[in-house]
Amino acid sequence: MPTDVPMPKLGLTMEEATIIEWLVADGASVEPDTPIVLIETDKTETEVGSPGAGRLHQIARPGDVLPCGQTMAMLLADGEAPPATPVAPAATAAPRPLASAGTTALPVATPAPHVGGRLFASPNARRVAAERGISLGSVRGTGPGGRIVSEDVEAAPLVAARPAAVAPLRAGAPVVASVAARSLADLLGIDLAQVAPDPVEGRVTRDGVALHVRHLLQQLTTAPQPASSTMPLLQEPTSTIRLSGMRGTIAKRMRTSLQEMAQLTLTMDADMTEVLADRARRAGDDTRPTITDYVVAATARALLRHPAMNAQVVDAGIALLPDVHVGLAVAVDGGLLVPVVRNTAQRDLSDLARETTRVATLARDGAISPADLEGGTFSVSALGAYGVDSFTPVINPPNAGILGIGRLRDDVVVDDGSIITLKRLTLSLTWDHRVLDGVPAAEFCRTIVDLLADPAALDKPA
Repeated sequence: MPTDVPMPKLGLTMEEATIIEWLVADGASVEPDTPIVLIETDKTETEVGSPGAGRLHQIARPGDVLPCGQTMAMLLADGEAPPATPVAPAATAAPRPLASAGTTALPVATPAPHVGGRLFASPNARRVAAERGISLGSVRGTGPGGRIVSEDVEAAPLVAARPAAVAPLRAGAPVVASVAARSLADLLGIDLAQVAPDPVEGRVTRDGVALHVRHLLQQLTTAPQPASSTMPLLQEPTSTIRLSGMRGTIAKRMRTSLQEMAQLTLTMDADMTEVLADRARRAGDDTRPTITDYVVAATARALLRHPAMNAQVVDAGIALLPDVHVGLAVAVDGGLLVPVVRNTAQRDLSDLARETTRVATLARDGAISPADLEGGTFSVSALGAYGVDSFTPVINPPNAGILGIGRLRDDVVVDDGSIITLKRLTLSLTWDHRVLDGVPAAEFCRTIVDLLADPAALDKPA
């Protein structure tokens, strides 16, 4: 019998993904683990391998947004035919007739490229189109197979599709919408019945919800505000950044973090004299650690000595985690990723430097795998390169703490009556007060400071 190929769940926070392109032709034979499809999650693009051997029968199409577990293809044995009624992906429900939408569509200069009746455009092109108020139906695709890419949207004229009043749905009639559109509408409190469906796809899309919100915002700035209205727009915005994709995930996770945790922050200075001397001795070494690497190494060893910080809150109480996997916050275009250095305390400084370089480079290049983004038990965030001395980092759920690293600076101190200068930086520790109190949190931070004074100890696996 056919073997289902479901949309995989590649991380604890993953709920859905977009099919970018099939890497194997429909009907072609594949072997186990052969890359067959490229998908985009809210964090990255990744290839999905075949769960077995057989002949690939595609069900979902490029551009479809499917929830985790939804069947996107099947593997058939030799001579086996696909089921008479294949499992249809959630994103391919029958479209509502366009006549009921009540929309004013843009003039279409050329037929929009589509696959199987669906608009064939990259996720980034959809994002740019929503931000610029451009209907993808009016854009000619120049990408592979006629796919619309972001450059095509940027070259299109800035004529926004302004939806007319949407005809009310028949009582009880379902709204045909993509999973991504429903997620964004739920996040922003938008009634999908008031959003015009896409003129090509015939259903409400995530971009349609974003455009609807843009027009609502424009109306707020031009219509008289009722006396009870709160927080109106101060000015006509130059643009609106959608709370979706990576930006939306960050917004939801940070809001959840601050709402569900009792977060406090303390700061402590660390003398980096010995660390700088150790770095100088490693001059010319291809794997010479950075300042952040030393702090990560000290943090990992401190977590072993203070297991209450390497924990998370669960329904049963405070779960102490046996393994230390430190996440490293990395700024990327449009947001922030936290790749994880696994078994951090078991690495010497050179091994740690190689791994932090590897995951940070992959994150910035947009090539990080979901596996490298999951499982962190504590996080480190560095803003010293931007001239920041101290700050209040926000905990990355479900961790119990996060450490911020400030800039390396010269401090003037008095030592036994003599005025000297020291190289120092400030560590900013944010912790969950539900997990531990102020004194043990301060002791944890003090352990990191003490370890930084002895970098030789950091070069030995714990």
